[in-house]
Amino acid sequence: MWETLKKIVAEQLNIEEESITEETSLKDDLGADSLDLFSIVMAIEETYDIELPAEELNGVATLGELMEYLKGRGIEA
Repeated sequence: MWETLKKIVAEQLNIEEESITEETSLKDDLGADSLDLFSIVMAIEETYDIELPAEELNGVATLGELMEYLKGRGIEA
């Protein structure tokens, strides 16, 4: 899952995958705005065929937290 998340974020924000770690903050480190975050969520939903309620993602700041959230939703791949 980690490699997939890195690929999605890198593609959506047009950055290098190597610059992304689990501690990377989408907003603070990568400068993602609300439209960027929406695009990332849409790509994750499409990739994993799930729906992610926006209100549940409000507390998710880093990619590691996002990965843990997805694992909590039963996504392991």
